[in-house]
Amino acid sequence: MSELTIVAAITVDPAKIPLLRPLFDALIVATRAEAGCIRYDLHHDNQDPSQFLFYETWESRDLWQDHMEVTHVKTFQKAAADLIVSVTLSEMTRI
Repeated sequence: MSELTIVAAITVDPAKIPLLRPLFDALIVATRAEAGCIRYDLHHDNQDPSQFLFYETWESRDLWQDHMEVTHVKTFQKAAADLIVSVTLSEMTRI
């Protein structure tokens, strides 16, 4: 099975970034230690502070789906629910 790339575009209220950054930091540290995680990078738009983008690479879709069910992801989702305006998620395969 081929690697899976996830691109998650996240829009936030810029005023809430100070509350969100520690949540992102904890999520990144825990996720990078997971089985199957090859890359898990967060980017912040230089021109639009409301825009963040996760660029992730996983060994397989199954391992990414396992990631979506782990405690630290569920904790992040609950804590960040009122801080995030929208998320657009794309599952991609490198060609």
